[in-house]
Amino acid sequence: MALLVDAPRVAELEALDFAREILRVEAEALEHVRDRLDTSIARAARAILDCDGNVLVTGMGKAGLVGHKLAGTFCSTGTRAFPLHAADAVHGDLGRVKRGDLVLALSQSGETEEVVRLVPSLRHAGAVLVSITSRSTSTLGRGSNICIELGPIAEADPLGLAPSSSTTAMMAVGDALSLLVAWMRRFTAEQFAIYHPGGSLGRKLGRVEDLMRSGRMVRVAIESEPIRDVFVRLGGARRRSGAVLVVDHEGHLAGIFTDSDLARLFENHREGLIDRPIGEAMTRDPLRVAVGAPVAEAIELMQSRKISELPVVDPQDRPVGLIDITDLIGLLPADPPLED
Repeated sequence: MALLVDAPRVAELEALDFAREILRVEAEALEHVRDRLDTSIARAARAILDCDGNVLVTGMGKAGLVGHKLAGTFCSTGTRAFPLHAADAVHGDLGRVKRGDLVLALSQSGETEEVVRLVPSLRHAGAVLVSITSRSTSTLGRGSNICIELGPIAEADPLGLAPSSSTTAMMAVGDALSLLVAWMRRFTAEQFAIYHPGGSLGRKLGRVEDLMRSGRMVRVAIESEPIRDVFVRLGGARRRSGAVLVVDHEGHLAGIFTDSDLARLFENHREGLIDRPIGEAMTRDPLRVAVGAPVAEAIELMQSRKISELPVVDPQDRPVGLIDITDLIGLLPADPPLED
């Protein structure tokens, strides 16, 4: 009897082997580039750090697309950078290059016509030219102030035609260059946050006052006020927050009282306390975070202590806001549900 062969399954395994081989070749190319990398990258980083003007990143085709990405990486790590399309540059966009600028040119061969044609004009404009290319002896390499040489790279494409390993190496070296500049600049997480105000990353890197609830969205009561009166007085829109921040008669944070605390009074048959001062049932000296603290610090505190509300206080320990767990959805690491 002939053995039955699952042809689709065999085809999938062969495709998987092919994909893994592509990654192996590209990883091997990165290893070779890493081993031959020399101090030219440090000199290039110093030139970028000392640049008084703009950093413009140029290239053609796939290298040009890598350049767009690298310009974004430079910007996000504190270096003012812009992509410059090489073809547009030779047709007038060179007018944006001035003395004091630095141009980072990308070309695997170092002979890309549109890129090579920029060299005399960049020299005339007084810009510093840094290149990332396979050979320092190429036209682009020889025309550069600093050349970061990648060396010979075998493309992962079985035909040896489609830019693959070369663009991977170019992007990796560009990343190393931009992050080296950031390291030399002593670029901080706080500075990083300034350039990333949007999305969950920006929120996580921001300050607690940018995220906290404040004003009428925060319920505040004096510790001598009866619990019933507090909940009647502070109803309405502020009900969205499940906590009452309790202060002493001088306005300093004394405790916190949550909806769960109220429920536990009934569960423990202590409902008589509802007409007693809230200070008798509150959690005294609660965890808090100071104005100006990073959101990441608040997240860590709430995650590690399993709490749902975190008061924000000023330097005099007066409550100015509240961070609620629902404000942090998408920012907290996956973990068991938080408790009051």
